[in-house]
Amino acid sequence: MALNDNLGLALTGASANSLGDYDEALRGLQRFVGDPVGALDRAIATDPDFLMAYILKGYLYGLSTERAAQPVTQACFEAARKLGGTQREQRHVAALGALAAGNWHQAGAVLEDLTIDHPRDALALQAGHQIDFFTGNARLLRDRMARALPFWDETMPGYHAMLGMHAFGLEETADYARAEAQGRRAVELEPRDGWAQHAVAHVMEMQCRQRDGIAWMRASTDHWTKESFLQVHNWWHLALYHFELGEPHEVLALYDGPIFGNHSTVALNMVDASALLWRLHLSGVDVGNRWQALAANWEPHADSANYAFNDAHAMMAFVGGNRPDLARRLIAAQDAAIAGAGDNAAFTRDVGAPVARAILAFGDGNYAETVRLLKPIRSIAHRFGGSHAQRDVIDLTLIEATIRAGNAPLATALAAERQTARPDSPFSHLIAKRAGLPEMAPV
Repeated sequence: MALNDNLGLALTGASANSLGDYDEALRGLQRFVGDPVGALDRAIATDPDFLMAYILKGYLYGLSTERAAQPVTQACFEAARKLGGTQREQRHVAALGALAAGNWHQAGAVLEDLTIDHPRDALALQAGHQIDFFTGNARLLRDRMARALPFWDETMPGYHAMLGMHAFGLEETADYARAEAQGRRAVELEPRDGWAQHAVAHVMEMQCRQRDGIAWMRASTDHWTKESFLQVHNWWHLALYHFELGEPHEVLALYDGPIFGNHSTVALNMVDASALLWRLHLSGVDVGNRWQALAANWEPHADSANYAFNDAHAMMAFVGGNRPDLARRLIAAQDAAIAGAGDNAAFTRDVGAPVARAILAFGDGNYAETVRLLKPIRSIAHRFGGSHAQRDVIDLTLIEATIRAGNAPLATALAAERQTARPDSPFSHLIAKRAGLPEMAPV
C-alpha cells in the first residue's frame, strides 16, 4: 500500500524509512539548497521501488542542461517506468521520458495537464516551472502557478515556493508590483528561498532600481548563499546592478570572488560568468586573462550543443579567450544539433546558431555581420530560453555592433528604444551618448 506525502498524494514504493529523505530532497529543490540528489540516493537505497524518488532525481539531472547528466535522466526514467504507480505518477513518468528524449515542450505540456488535475502536486509545478524558464515561456511561468495557487495556503509545506515561482512569472510578464510583493512574501515565509529572492532581484533589474537591488541582495546574503546551488546566479544579479551603475571594479570583484572564484565547471554557473565578462567586453573594460580560464572550463562543452542558450555563452568565452579552434567545434556541433531530434534543434536553428555566429563575427571585427544576424531574431530570442535580464545581452551586443559598424541611423534608433524602455538606467544614457542620440525630454 502506497504512503501519502504531506499533501495527501500517493507515493508508490515509499516507506516511512525513505519518506523523510524524499521530503528533504523536495524541500531542497524548493529552496535551491542542500544536496537533494544525496537525499534521493538514500531514499532509493532504502526502497529501490520508490517511483517518485527516481522521478525527482531524473528531473534534477534533466533540468541541469548538462549533456553529461542525460544518461542519469534516462536511467531514472527507465527505472520509474517499470514500477507501475498511480495515474498521476504515470504522467510524471511520461513527462520525464519526454524530457530525457529532449522534448522539452512535450514534457511541459504533460506536467501542465497533470497540475490542472492535481494542483497540489508540488513537484509537477516545480519541474513545469523550470521547463517554462528553459523554453522561455513567460506566460506559462505565470499561469501554471496562477492556476494552482487557489488550492494552496500558508499552512501547507512548500507554499513559499508557490509564491516565489508565481512572483517570477509575474515579473517575466511585466507585472512588477505584484511580482515584488509575492516574492517578498515568499522570502518572509522562507528566508532561504533562493528562487523568490531572485524573482525580486529581477523586478529591480527590470525597473532599473539598482540601489534598491543592491540593498535587497546585501541585506540577506547568508540566507541565499548558504549551501545554495542558485547562489552564483544571485551574485550575478548583484553584479548586474553594479554594471548598470558603471562600477566595473565592483563587477570584477564579484566575478573573482563568489561568481567564478572557484572556477566552477557547472554550465549554469559558467553562463553567468560569460554573460558578465561579455557585458564588460562590450563596454570596453579590460578583463585581463579572465577569459582564458573560462574558455578552458567551457572546452568540454564545445562539441555538445545540447542546449542552445548555453552555446551562446560558451561562444562568448571562446571569442574572449581567443580560442577559434573551440569556436569552430561549437559551430559544427550546432549544425549537427539542428539536423538532430528534440526541441533543441529548433532552439538552435531559430536563435542559438544566429547568436553564436553573431558573437563570433563580433570577435572577428565583422560588426555588420553581427548586426545582420542579430537584428531579425530579437523578437523571437525567448525561444531559446532564459529570462529578459539574461537575453538583454543580445540587445547590448547588437547596439555595440551597430555603433562600431558606423550605422548611425540604426544606432540612434536602438539607443532611443533602449532609453525609452529603461529611462532610469545610467547605462542607457551612456549608450545614447555614444550613439549620438539627441537628449530626450522626460516622458
